[in-house]
Amino acid sequence: MSGSNPSPRTLAEELRNRPDVDLSALLRSRPDLLNPVPGDLTQLATRAGTRASVVRAVERLDAFALQTAEALAVAPDPCPYATLAGLMTGDEDAADTDPQLRAAVADRLPEALATLRAQALVWGPDDRLRLVRTARELLTPSATHPSPTGLGPTVAEAAAGMSPGRLQEILATAGLPATPDPVTAVAALTSLFEDRAAMATLLDDAPAESLAVLDRLVWGPPYGSVTAQPAPHLRWLLDRGVLLPVGARNVVLPREAALHLRAGRAHRAPEPQPPALAPATARDPEMVDRTAAGQAFTALDTIEELLKEWDLGGPPVLRAGGLSVRDLKRTATALDTGVHTAAFWLELAYAAGLVASDGEADEQYAPTPAAEDWRQLPAEERWVRLATAWLAATRTAGLVGTADTKGRTLAALGPHLDRSPAPEVRHRVLALLGSVPPGTAVPQDAVLARLRWERPLRAADRAAAPGSAPENGRAADHNAAGNAAHTAPQDLRSRIALWSLHEAELLGLTGRGALAGHTRALLEAGPDSDDEKARRAAAAALAPLLPAPLDHVLLQADLTAVAPGPLERPLADALDVLADVESKGGATVYRFTPGSVRRALDAGRSATDIQAFLTAHSRTPVPQPLAYLIDDVARRHGQLRVGAASAYVRCDDDALLNEILADRRADGLRLRRLAPTVLAAQAAPDALLEGLRTMGYAPAAESAEGDVVITRADAHRTPPRTAPAPVPDGPPPPDATLLEAAVRAIRAGDLAATAERKPGPAAAAPAPGRLPRTTSAETLATVQAAALTNSALWIGYVNADGAASQRVIAPVRVEGGFVTAYDHTADEVRTYALHRITGVAELADDAAS
Repeated sequence: MSGSNPSPRTLAEELRNRPDVDLSALLRSRPDLLNPVPGDLTQLATRAGTRASVVRAVERLDAFALQTAEALAVAPDPCPYATLAGLMTGDEDAADTDPQLRAAVADRLPEALATLRAQALVWGPDDRLRLVRTARELLTPSATHPSPTGLGPTVAEAAAGMSPGRLQEILATAGLPATPDPVTAVAALTSLFEDRAAMATLLDDAPAESLAVLDRLVWGPPYGSVTAQPAPHLRWLLDRGVLLPVGARNVVLPREAALHLRAGRAHRAPEPQPPALAPATARDPEMVDRTAAGQAFTALDTIEELLKEWDLGGPPVLRAGGLSVRDLKRTATALDTGVHTAAFWLELAYAAGLVASDGEADEQYAPTPAAEDWRQLPAEERWVRLATAWLAATRTAGLVGTADTKGRTLAALGPHLDRSPAPEVRHRVLALLGSVPPGTAVPQDAVLARLRWERPLRAADRAAAPGSAPENGRAADHNAAGNAAHTAPQDLRSRIALWSLHEAELLGLTGRGALAGHTRALLEAGPDSDDEKARRAAAAALAPLLPAPLDHVLLQADLTAVAPGPLERPLADALDVLADVESKGGATVYRFTPGSVRRALDAGRSATDIQAFLTAHSRTPVPQPLAYLIDDVARRHGQLRVGAASAYVRCDDDALLNEILADRRADGLRLRRLAPTVLAAQAAPDALLEGLRTMGYAPAAESAEGDVVITRADAHRTPPRTAPAPVPDGPPPPDATLLEAAVRAIRAGDLAATAERKPGPAAAAPAPGRLPRTTSAETLATVQAAALTNSALWIGYVNADGAASQRVIAPVRVEGGFVTAYDHTADEVRTYALHRITGVAELADDAAS
């Protein structure tokens, strides 16, 4: 950093000396500085020092970079590099310091300091390092805001309210000569505490009880309380200034004294290296891939089951939004899973845009039109859609059932489930699993420890850090992940990581704790998962591991059909109408019942069609009991006709109508005979149909023209819906084009703001930050002269939108009320209206070069 250039006096001056690549790196790492693009480097430096921006930057530091910043916060300002290194490594002769740890800290310190420089949190040469003022205010220890270093105030800060006489008494007791004023007294006491040899000599005479007190305070908190008449061992410390009063009954261990007792270390346990992902368990990568693929297939089957369950319309939407607890439990029962896992599947389908609210007056959930398109895709592509939706979603299913900050219980599919860190945490968890060899499983505790090291200010042990707020309510679990979620630190980032590990297993991204091969291909798409090539690679890697769809079933004599694997879509849809699913697993068992056969007949199929369908798609002959069932139901189907009178029953067999009238189960239908072949009912047609079917008959509905009505289940669909947009965690990272344009604009604005002006009438210096002001005649004359002499000008300009800016231009031509000039700010030739120029000033000959 040091060189021939003079030391910068401000952060803006240092940024001015940085190359464009470093400015681009700063804006990329802190995108909030780009909203809007700063007008010049002074504005950029000012914005980089605002509290909100500094808090965001500090929160993204890893543990060692944060420890380095904390050490700078308790160091002198400015701080030489050697002093900082001493605070991080401690004294070389310290007995309790591990030499290997000292070496690791010393090796890693330049990298941590470079990170702080790149983030514009530290500036200045190595011999005058300065922490940005706002960062120092955030990290400097105080009574109300303890520092993780455990250090207290300096001697000067703690002794600020002490009387001069008391200071002189302390100096005399400590064996120091008297001083003429309190300032030199504080300086003398400070020098004593910073002198290792002198301080050691002083403490050699300390009582053992006094040293025990110091042992309790040395690593923090440095504050304690005393009585009105302190014990002799406390009085010994107070008389020598080793403990200084900070109130009527409170004392503090000064920072300089604590650093001596710590052998110069600012932190008790420096963390130069991230925790290892250990102990790792090696597994067969092929077995991991097969296990993950099996779970991926189960995930697809579960989502399809959910769509079928809600095909005719799902549960109603609560007035406050979301799903009621009762409906969530019903959905969990239908999916044969736990409540929290059911919430995950619901949120996954919602994030993928497969289910949504229909927006009707009696609002309810239903599949979206996109769900039909999704179901037609190959299995591997359907899985990729789900996986990418989960990776990008900010909705966090693990929060379902917990309470928000206002005590309201969070409902599945309801509001307030978005947590902006979720996508970044999910990607980071999977990236950590991907950083070990294929097939290697990593304990979740090791993953959590690594995440806490990477973002310590967002972890539970830093809950008091600025900008952090604990999540209210208990941590919801996902079945097996629940116990871990309750015993682990309850900071939001760790909870999301725990949920992500479990959800990745449910979704088939991992198998037995290790990252699957198809997931590694998917992660190459990057944090935004927008790389179509990576998605195709993931689908191609997964496809051979999924079972191929079958075009046949095995019919059995007990009125069941066995599908030994997943069925092709048309066959599966047809069987869903013709039979009821009895069980699922490696094979699906369908059962034929009179009701299911009647359902197929109601849908327009004839007995002959059903027999031909089963014959074509069964590897075994159609069993005789099944053929008899189909023929028997078909023979009776439509023998009774139900229409709308209120409702009526029509049948050519009057004996059958007599049988119905005599059946006591028909009393609720309130039937009466209108004619030998017609019965009237006061029940609605659909209720009459259902009542007769309950009695064991097989009536068919008929139209007003007397034709049999073919009934098909009308699938309920929402209007076209888009998937919920993720809630960003701050401004999105800028792309290369935006960075290049922003750096060019900032440099140009800085040139206009700092270019040297020539003295003269046109150079009347405006107030800082104001545009130059000249009369129209002066402006015209100066611009014309600059065009003739090919010199540069500083102008103030107001565009058609009323936005004011300052620019450096080299006029080429002046005519018709316009000036054509090369704009150094925009690096191009532009035309400006003279009446919009507020004023001009000539620049020094080399100012625009």
